[in-house]
Amino acid sequence: MTAEGSGGAGERHDELVAAMQRVPELAGRQLTLTALSGGITNRNFLVEVEGETERYVIRLAGNDTHLLGISREVEQAATVAAAGVGVGPEVTAFIRPEGLLVTRFIVGSPVTDQAVHRPETIRRVADSIRRFHQGPAIPGLFIPLRIVEAYRALASARGVPIPIEYGLATAVGRRIELALLSNPLDLKPCHNDLLNANFIDDGMRIRIVDWEYAGMGDPFFDLGNFSVNHSLTPAEDRILLEAYDGGTSRADRLARLSLMRIVSDFREAMWGVLQQGVSTLDVDFVGYAAEHFDRLLANAATPAFERSLHEAAGG
Repeated sequence: MTAEGSGGAGERHDELVAAMQRVPELAGRQLTLTALSGGITNRNFLVEVEGETERYVIRLAGNDTHLLGISREVEQAATVAAAGVGVGPEVTAFIRPEGLLVTRFIVGSPVTDQAVHRPETIRRVADSIRRFHQGPAIPGLFIPLRIVEAYRALASARGVPIPIEYGLATAVGRRIELALLSNPLDLKPCHNDLLNANFIDDGMRIRIVDWEYAGMGDPFFDLGNFSVNHSLTPAEDRILLEAYDGGTSRADRLARLSLMRIVSDFREAMWGVLQQGVSTLDVDFVGYAAEHFDRLLANAATPAFERSLHEAAGG
């Protein structure tokens, strides 16, 4: 086996080599491992097999990722479910006890920051999200406002200063939670980390990778998460929701999407806070958290936020 690429590609290769010998498709074969760019939690490697055109991807989990609420067993189950509805990559192996996930490489093109704003791309993303939401239930729960509370406790236990914005965001979160509980929805299988870096256009469908935060949750978290991560405009949000709903969208559902943009930023901000006490990567997690807190509080200080609270509750 040889190794190429940057980003720590030489680290822990012996572990990966030994683990891949337990995968029938890879055992005893000459492999080339190339570090894939992107991601600030894990390391991913492209695996090429000498004499074959088939390629694979293996994920090496980051430091203490279980503290971020990640279960590799749930990730594997979610990836299998996503593959079953034609959205995720096919799972080749799940190597225990290391929790290494091996999937088939998806041949396709990245979805750029510019392309993600095109109406046709938004509609295709909505189709992929809906397919997964309508698929089989998966293990694990994803309740974002409970997750941020857990992140706070874990960060504090590791000596990470909790930003003053946390208290303000908690008050906002309680108002959102009350509004949404007045108009509850059934839990659906969700991805919960919809960045265009996790999208691959295979020419027929937008495929989605990186299912480590997946769990049963509010489907509007996925929609709001995708929207805020890509700074969609209100007009683009309407395109997204109309494509997802298959017709004209109601005001209460648009409002729910808007509120979940704020909840998404809260989760993201506290993820950045906890990472300050967990991650060994050279990333400015302080700045990352501050950026998301600032956007959250700015969006919650508008008349539109008050209208969304009223409309989401069925007003």
